[in-house]
Amino acid sequence: MDTLLLSRIQFAANISFHILFPAINIALAWFLVYFRVRGNAARGSDREQHWEEAYYLWTKVFALSFALGVVTGVTMSFQFGTNWPGFLERAGNVAGPLLGYEILSAFFLEATFLGIMLFGRSRVSDRMHLFAALMVAAGTTLSAFWILSLNSWMQTPTGHSVVDGVVQADDWLRIVFNPSFPYRLVHMLLASTLTASFLIAGLSAYQYLRRAANDGSALALRTSITVAVVAVPLQILAGDLHGLNTLEHQPAKIAALEGIWHTEKGAALTLFGLPNEAERRTDYAIMVPRLASLILAHDPDAEIRGLNEFPDAHPPVAPVFWSFRVMVGMGVLMLVVSWWMALAWWRRRREAGPAMPLSRWQLRVLAAMTFSGWVATLAGWWVTEIGRQPFLVQGVLRTADLVAPHPPGVVLSTLIGYLLLYAFLLVAYVAVLMYMSTHPAQQPPPTPQSARPGTPIGGRA
Repeated sequence: MDTLLLSRIQFAANISFHILFPAINIALAWFLVYFRVRGNAARGSDREQHWEEAYYLWTKVFALSFALGVVTGVTMSFQFGTNWPGFLERAGNVAGPLLGYEILSAFFLEATFLGIMLFGRSRVSDRMHLFAALMVAAGTTLSAFWILSLNSWMQTPTGHSVVDGVVQADDWLRIVFNPSFPYRLVHMLLASTLTASFLIAGLSAYQYLRRAANDGSALALRTSITVAVVAVPLQILAGDLHGLNTLEHQPAKIAALEGIWHTEKGAALTLFGLPNEAERRTDYAIMVPRLASLILAHDPDAEIRGLNEFPDAHPPVAPVFWSFRVMVGMGVLMLVVSWWMALAWWRRRREAGPAMPLSRWQLRVLAAMTFSGWVATLAGWWVTEIGRQPFLVQGVLRTADLVAPHPPGVVLSTLIGYLLLYAFLLVAYVAVLMYMSTHPAQQPPPTPQSARPGTPIGGRA
C-alpha cells in the first residue's frame, strides 16, 4: 500500500463520513419547513401541538447532523492541502471559486438563519420563524448545488483550457452547468429525500416499539412514508437518465460497473459474479442476454464499449461493480418497503388509528431500514468517485500526478487516527439519535404571546 493508495483511502474515509450528514439534512430541512407550515396552519387546534412535537424532535436531529457535517467538511477541505496539493495547484482556478461560492452564498445563509430556527421560537413571530426554516432549507439545497457542480465538473469537465499543465476557466456557465450536473444534482436531491424519509420513518417506528411515541410521531411517520412512496420511482427514473448520460461521457465507468470486458453488441447484463481483473472476465456470472444493452442504451442490440478499449484509463472493476449492485439492491428494497407500508397504513387507518398505525413486525422492518439511505448513498458515491479513476479530473488530471509525496507510514498513521475518531463519532451520533427518539418532548415550548404577529416583543405570554 503506497502513498497514493493510502491517500485515496484516507480521502474516501473522510468524504464517506462527511456525506452521511448532508445526505440527511438537505431533505430534512424541507421536512421541517413542511412541519412548520402545517403547525402554523393548525394554529389554535389540537393538531398544532402534534405538529409542534414532530418539528421539535426533528429540529434537534437536524442541528446535530449539521454540526457533524460542518466539522467533517472542514476536515475534508483540509486534506486538499495536506494530501492533494496538486489538485488546487493545477485545478484551483475552477475548484476555488466554486467552493467559495458554496461558503458565501449557501453556508452563511444556512448558518445565519439556523440560529433563529433553533433559538428564536419564542422570540420571533410565526412568519419569521417559518421564513428562517425556509432559508435554512434553501441554504442546504444551494450548498448541494455548488458542491455537485464542482464534483460534476470533475466527472465531465467543460468550459476550461489547460495552459502549461494548469486548468484555466474559460466559460463559467459551461463549467457550472457541465453535461452531468443536472442529472447528478437531481439524483443527489432524491437520494437525500429517501435518506431523510427512511430515517424519519425508522426512528418514528422505533418510538412506537419503545412505547415512546407521541402524536407527532404518527404525523412524522405518515409524512415520511408518503414522501418515500413518491421519491423512489422518481429516483429510478433519474438514475436511468443519469446512466444514459454516463454512458455517453464516461463509458469506462459503465463498463466497470456492468463488468463488460470486451466491446459487444447486445451485451448481457451480469446480475451477480466475481470480477476477475487479472483474467479479464467475471467468474461465476449470472447473466441475462442483451439486457445490459437494453437498460444502458434502451436498445437490445446497442453496442456497449468494453474495458478493453481503455487499457490504462479504466477504474478498478470489483469495487465499482459491487457498489453499484448494493445501490440498486437497496433502492429496490426501499421501493418494496415504502409501498408495502403505505398499503398497510391505508388498510389499518380505521382499525388502529394513530395510536398504532402499523403492526409491530412492520414497525420492526421500518426500524431496520432507518439507515438504509446511508447504505445506498455511500454505494452510489463509491461508484461515482472510484469510477472516475485513474483521473481526478476526468481525462484532464491523473490522480497519481496530484498526490503529496508523504511517506506511507505518515499517511497510514493519520488514516488510522481518522478511522478511530469517525467510528467513535458515528457510534455516538447513532446513540444520541436513539436517545432523542425515546425521550421526545411531549410538550415542546409553546409560542408565547409575545412572539405572535402584532404583539410587541417583551409582552407576557
